[in-house]
Amino acid sequence: MIPPDERPAWIETTLREAFQPDHLEVHDESRLHRGHPGAAAGGGHFRVTIVSDRFHGRPRIARHRMIYEALGEAMKTEIHALAVRAYTTKEWEKESPGG
Repeated sequence: MIPPDERPAWIETTLREAFQPDHLEVHDESRLHRGHPGAAAGGGHFRVTIVSDRFHGRPRIARHRMIYEALGEAMKTEIHALAVRAYTTKEWEKESPGG
């Protein structure tokens, strides 16, 4: 069990190890979902933006599956909701301000 206040750092470390991203942001949005059934059961709500060339040639749903697989069992216990934006470096350069 990962203590709630350590989950964002755990997610970040896990995704960094799995994808060696050029850019990674992990936001804990659990406080916005107080009273939601998943939050009441102890699962957190997170938003992730990740940039890695490991996503090259893969459709969005495959990228999400890769992330869910990297996070493993925590997707069933520690994480109730995970919003994902996954880009390759080239896509990120187009998407980000000044790109």
